[in-house]
Amino acid sequence: MNKPNNQKRKKSQENIEKVFLQLIQKKNIEEISVSMICEMAKLNRSTFYANYIDIYDLAEKIKKNMEVEFAKFQLSNKSKQNTNGYLSLFKHIKDNPIFFKTYFKLEAISMSPSTQYNIELAEKYYDNKYIDYHIEFFRAGLNAIIKKWLYNDCKESPEEMSNILESEYKNKN
Repeated sequence: MNKPNNQKRKKSQENIEKVFLQLIQKKNIEEISVSMICEMAKLNRSTFYANYIDIYDLAEKIKKNMEVEFAKFQLSNKSKQNTNGYLSLFKHIKDNPIFFKTYFKLEAISMSPSTQYNIELAEKYYDNKYIDYHIEFFRAGLNAIIKKWLYNDCKESPEEMSNILESEYKNKN
């Protein structure tokens, strides 16, 4: 393989992805065109199409990369989980707001119950009844809370957000 061409291709992909991420902050995916990306990235359309099928292929590849990055965070944080396990999640979100705004916008976030949900606590509070429904309800609520916090520019501290979340489980006995 020709290393200079691989480096040039990688640089082109990074440039295209960077421009796409800038655009997706201000526009919906339907409003973004290949021409727009190429103009901003100062690349030919042929360079775009050598790397991606279309805008949706580009978005899907970025989503997959983001999912991998978030999974790495989840794995590194799994051993640190305790009764206040969501505090580190809120800190991570506050440190990376553009990542998470994009993550949500591309509908990439998927909080797995096994890594982001305290099943033992839920079983205790809800007598193990309809637990699958409760988990889905909780995940949707957690995503909604995170989105609201992000789009309010993370005004509350991660500690306050963790306390808000914990308060949902207080006095459940």
